[in-house]
Amino acid sequence: MWNYNFCVYITTNPIKTVLYVGVTNDLNRRIQEHTENKGNKNSFAGKYYCYNLIYYEHFSDINFAIQREKEIKKWSRKKKMSLIESFNPEWKFLNEAINEE
Repeated sequence: MWNYNFCVYITTNPIKTVLYVGVTNDLNRRIQEHTENKGNKNSFAGKYYCYNLIYYEHFSDINFAIQREKEIKKWSRKKKMSLIESFNPEWKFLNEAINEE
């Protein structure tokens, strides 16, 4: 099995009322796609304007990343909020920060 760089991430809308959990092999590209897709009624993230990155985790194995994404998606909002706050207490939008990595 090849090892790559994968991320599980959480985005939110500008007023932080909706959370979207996803997995990608290119976080910068994926956040750009969410940004370009805002307002698109054909996708959840687009429909609810979830293009602001607030949380991410890195994985080298896609299977672990997918497993983690599924785990987080099943959580309550309260538990997701605790995870976000342990990483990003002020819920700052991290879109620009990942571009600098």
